[in-house]
Amino acid sequence: MKPTEFPQQTHILAKDQPQYLPLPVYWNLEGELLSCWKLTLRERIRLLFTGRLWLWQLTFGDPLQPQRPQVENPFNDVRGMRS
Repeated sequence: MKPTEFPQQTHILAKDQPQYLPLPVYWNLEGELLSCWKLTLRERIRLLFTGRLWLWQLTFGDPLQPQRPQVENPFNDVRGMRS
């Protein structure tokens, strides 16, 4: 699974940090940050059969931030993203 660019992105995080993958994101004024990830064929098949998606979160000891994984494009659903 790798982060992928998308038309609505506004920033690329970790662009000049070789230890991380560059992360294209949409970042709005409310502080919501959205990234898009592309699954490999193997990952897509595994997800299809197991129905499970695991999510690692690196907090570095800070409080956990709310997360909301989804498969729908939030830009096609006005309820999904605030402007």
